[in-house]
Amino acid sequence: MKEIDNYYLSKQEPFRSCLLTLRNIILKQDENISETKKYGMPCFCYKNKAFCYLWTDKKTDEPYVLFVEGKYLEAPELEEGNRSRMKIFRVNPNADIPIKNITDLLNTALDLYRNGIVKTK
Repeated sequence: MKEIDNYYLSKQEPFRSCLLTLRNIILKQDENISETKKYGMPCFCYKNKAFCYLWTDKKTDEPYVLFVEGKYLEAPELEEGNRSRMKIFRVNPNADIPIKNITDLLNTALDLYRNGIVKTK
């Protein structure tokens, strides 16, 4: 078992299942995606460059996907908050996961890296 697995296993249901499903959705998008742990949370990299994180809201414990280069993404469901660069997509762990919406956002974000808008190492 990898150290990152402990992050998921430490969560209570339905948060654990939601986060594990999001993890699988992210990892399936491209063979160049790898998972690591940064700042205590799962970090997903495209060719070793961070492109998104999985985290939970401190107040509600609800999971969200944080897009590192969110400033390039235009979607009404993304929240910028007080961030200048990143945006988040909240996921309700008690509802069906909007897989198509998430995969569309992930691929739009990945295209920034694939097309060289965001440089990879």
